[in-house]
Amino acid sequence: MKITHRYLIEGLVFTSYVLFAMAWVGGTASMGSIMASMHIDSLASASFISGAVTLAKIVGTFSAAYVAVKFGVKYAFFLAALLIAVGIVTPFASNYELLLISRFLMGLGGAFMIVYFNPIVMLWFAPEERPVINGLNAVAFNVGTAIILWGMSSINALTGSWQNSLVLFSAASLVLAIVWLLVKFESPNAASTLGVEPAIYGYLEGLKDKFNWAYAFTYSGLLSFYICLFTFYPQAGISQSKWVIGFGIVGTIAGILYSRKNPLRLPIIRWSGLIIVITVLGLSFSTQPELQIVCAIVLGFFIFFLVTALVSIPHELPKMTGQKITVVFSLFWSISYLVSTLVLWVFGKLVDLSDGSYFSSFVMITILSGTVFVGSYFLPETGKPKELI
Repeated sequence: MKITHRYLIEGLVFTSYVLFAMAWVGGTASMGSIMASMHIDSLASASFISGAVTLAKIVGTFSAAYVAVKFGVKYAFFLAALLIAVGIVTPFASNYELLLISRFLMGLGGAFMIVYFNPIVMLWFAPEERPVINGLNAVAFNVGTAIILWGMSSINALTGSWQNSLVLFSAASLVLAIVWLLVKFESPNAASTLGVEPAIYGYLEGLKDKFNWAYAFTYSGLLSFYICLFTFYPQAGISQSKWVIGFGIVGTIAGILYSRKNPLRLPIIRWSGLIIVITVLGLSFSTQPELQIVCAIVLGFFIFFLVTALVSIPHELPKMTGQKITVVFSLFWSISYLVSTLVLWVFGKLVDLSDGSYFSSFVMITILSGTVFVGSYFLPETGKPKELI
């Protein structure tokens, strides 16, 4: 039996990353239990547990293009799924070092996977379909996060404990990894799409390309905020953060529909970026719970409203190939996660130095959330007005 239907393949890709998000955020949601079992009382030290996954994403996303060329995208994606399943070790870790290793390897798998979305989309979907599929893939992590933030207690009640829940997520990832081996990659366009054409755009060319730096800068501050949001905001007593995750799904659907009717990419990125800064400010500093909920809802919507447009830009650049887009997104994610890893640690450290006060950390993350707005002025407009299409 071979799997050849493109939407079934997309279903495997989407669900695999949803499960990664559930395993990652599920571990973060169990941070209190993990800290107690490991006798960790420093917030900065605890941040390294989540930071291990983020650090792995730096290494993984940077090396993902090499792995794809070496083994082909099919088996590179399979390797990514297997690494994610290593998260099964997390609930059984007997010491801090083993816990970090398990989280690191799981993060490495997630790093590979997020880069491989793009050559897979280029192989299986026509250009007019790609914005929709890219939007769906971009929200996969959000779906997994929403499931955990809204339903982790129910899942734990069903499985018996948070340890059993994490085991379940990892086991499901392993099953999907095995199913992935049934996907048939032999296609007339496979050679040119999967990154096995002559390496005319490698890491060196990518690092010299100003677009890649502007592209990563645009997203890095927003990614930093997003990671801090579900890592630290609940601990700061801002439970409204879960509304950001929930309405991100609504924002993604709206962004997909909007991008199909309005092909220009920069306006949606720019104005969404401005709204994001304003709502991050309200969520972080307002003392009115009702206003925080409103800010969280609007924030979640616009964070993901812009995603379809943002991830579509590299796909629409002239002479884009599977090999080139793998390098582009490899650098995009590795640079963005490098920034967010540093920000994650600094955020926790500032709280420790301020005797538990989150004020200075919130100031920092609010400023950094503005990179979307600023970065939009350095990106090319790849969409064409309707009358020119």
